Amino acid sequence: MSDSLSAATAAAPTGPDPSSPVRDTAPIAVAQPPGLPVEAEGPTPPQSAARPAGPANTARPKQPAAPERRRPRRRPIWAGWPDEKLLDVRMCDLAVSIEGTVIERRIGDLDAELAKRGITFRPYFWLSDDWFTPDHIPGVAVPFYLAHPRLARLELAQLLEVEGGTKAWCMRILRHETGHAIDNAYRLQLRRKRQKLFGLSSTPYPEYYTPKPYSKSFALHLDSWYAQSHPDEDFAETFAVWLDPRSMWAKRYADWPALKKLEYMDALMSEIAGRDPLVTTRRLMEPLSKQRQTLRQHYAAKRKRYGLEYPDFYDRDLRKLFSDSAEHAGNVPAAKFLMRVRRDVRRLVARWTGEYQYRIDQVLNDMVKRCDTLGLHLATPEDRAKQDFMVLLTVQTMNYLHGGRHRIAL
Repeated sequence: MSDSLSAATAAAPTGPDPSSPVRDTAPIAVAQPPGLPVEAEGPTPPQSAARPAGPANTARPKQPAAPERRRPRRRPIWAGWPDEKLLDVRMCDLAVSIEGTVIERRIGDLDAELAKRGITFRPYFWLSDDWFTPDHIPGVAVPFYLAHPRLARLELAQLLEVEGGTKAWCMRILRHETGHAIDNAYRLQLRRKRQKLFGLSSTPYPEYYTPKPYSKSFALHLDSWYAQSHPDEDFAETFAVWLDPRSMWAKRYADWPALKKLEYMDALMSEIAGRDPLVTTRRLMEPLSKQRQTLRQHYAAKRKRYGLEYPDFYDRDLRKLFSDSAEHAGNVPAAKFLMRVRRDVRRLVARWTGEYQYRIDQVLNDMVKRCDTLGLHLATPEDRAKQDFMVLLTVQTMNYLHGGRHRIAL
């Protein structure tokens, strides 16, 4: 995901539940941000009094060194605030860091995968507002919400999922971003064979892309067929599949045109494995410490971006599932029923289709409103209605994806 990344790293991943916040984040010590005090998690231990020095010629047996006293672990004061209050904190005042967090452990896992492949290059990381790797920089920006469990919970509340919030999902994104970083570090975009197989890196990034779900010319690592969005994303996705120790890419892609790209990647990584990178800058782009917008402003912009495009649903689809006839007027209103099941339905459809939960939730909101306006009620038992509704939503979403109307924001 290059400069314009907007978390198109794919909506709902396969595997662990993407809506769960970061599960194994360790508590971290946080420096005091300007204007935001911190709270100590325990009483400060008393300082030891200095001992008077004994005679210089007195021989004493060596004593084991006293363990160094640790400062009490501190937590940011906003960690206990409700969402509405936390949303008004400026991002630069969060004062969180990667050190001591779950993302630091995941970076360690990434280092182990690179070492196993004999690659000595390591990208550097910093916190920002999203996942991205800037052009010409061998480093990766990591979203701030992975640096503290309270921020992960806020992300979940605001966008219904935590991108990279499970180990499997986080590792997929880290592999992908490392593909960009290594591409930049060794200036691989300039190689002719790389250009022939993947396309020109100078190709402008589109605001949207229309994937072809059945194409076998691209490796599949992130959801939403992300390799199809741009030549650089194709390269990063191919690298990620190659690096993934569980991908079994030679077997899985045996009859795919994408195999040529993976074989090229295998040879290319063998060539540069022990070489020093050509680009060694440690420049940071859009670091969290420089971002003065509030969390409320950040999420308003992000929701607007994610919600630009979603499927159209028509009254006739809802009338097939629910009823406005007098004989069903005493049954549960369809709008009330959808509000009750929306969370389970949204998660399942997101997992099946690869769409963002936030987008699907917008569609559900529209459907609830239409059901209420049309005065629709359940015409079948609730279990049956829920199953039929999931099928309806999935079919309509897939029609939208596979038709000419599906555009994914970058």
